[in-house]
Amino acid sequence: MGVSVDEFLEMLKKLPEVKQSDGGEWVSLKVHDKGFGYLWEKTETVGLKSTIDEQIALVAERPEVFEVQFTAGRFGWVVVHLAKIDAEELFELVTEAWCLTAPKRLVDAHEAAR
Repeated sequence: MGVSVDEFLEMLKKLPEVKQSDGGEWVSLKVHDKGFGYLWEKTETVGLKSTIDEQIALVAERPEVFEVQFTAGRFGWVVVHLAKIDAEELFELVTEAWCLTAPKRLVDAHEAAR
């Protein structure tokens, strides 16, 4: 179990039109100039956009893996400890964060291709 930073970055290549930009101590993850995640290489953690209900459930279920990052409007962001999650579950969460952010036509095209 556990996902390395490099494995996480490879995972992002499976999602269309993801852009990475250096934010200093973190890497910002965007689709169409809208953020859906952050990577902190130093701490080997990722912040991902989610629904508030999912944020609450993840943190309550496994606080050793997930932390509340913040809430903004109808979204709850969650911190994921890469060393404590398997790749399949992480990709599911990254895909969900991407889907919450990407334009509908892009999400529909991606879902149809899967």
